[in-house]
Amino acid sequence: MNIPLSNRLLACAGFVNPGDRVADIGCDHGYLGIYLLQNGLASAVIASDVNQGPLDSAVKNAAKFAVSENIRFYLSDGVRNIPREFDTMVCAGMGADTMISILEAAPWLKSKQYRLILQCQSRRPALRRYLSDNGWCILRETLARDGKFLYPVMEVVFSPAPPLTEAQTHISPALLESNSPLLPDFFQRITQGIRSTVDGLTRSGDTEKAAQFSDVLEELKKMYENRQTGI
Repeated sequence: MNIPLSNRLLACAGFVNPGDRVADIGCDHGYLGIYLLQNGLASAVIASDVNQGPLDSAVKNAAKFAVSENIRFYLSDGVRNIPREFDTMVCAGMGADTMISILEAAPWLKSKQYRLILQCQSRRPALRRYLSDNGWCILRETLARDGKFLYPVMEVVFSPAPPLTEAQTHISPALLESNSPLLPDFFQRITQGIRSTVDGLTRSGDTEKAAQFSDVLEELKKMYENRQTGI
């Protein structure tokens, strides 16, 4: 019996290297770790959650799908209480503030030993900006559609990289290079949101901020056009 998995978690699973030891932080029901083991994508899984209820659910699901032998469960705020014996850390379904706090509390993650797979729910430009400002490089980024929502999923390593511009915090170079069929829809949604912000700032009389967001909008358009023309 196969575990049901949402498209956004399938996208996370797609960035796992076969044989990885995976730490699923904020595991909730445990479906991702179970899927990785069922499909031979992970050799072992650490599943953690900050709340006991979801963790108990994950324990039950692992037993139900007969993968308990290869999953260890931890009640933990971020990575505070888990062992460091993993290759890839997945954080899915969290907002930027939570992800940033997890990284801030674990400077030991700044090592070539670890890869991060991040699926951020909110304030994604803030997360990309934090990553860029703190030595993290977005190697790959893709998109997943669940219902009416589009979710970016990124693979991140601690490695020198050119800093992201403000526009690139909204759509990263890695995402532009992904050739995801969902990219046109995502680009339209992002630019519409920024255009609405410009209109609101203009109406409120904050012309300085309106100009800043207008510059971001123009840079995004150029980035997207250059991608289409191969420049």
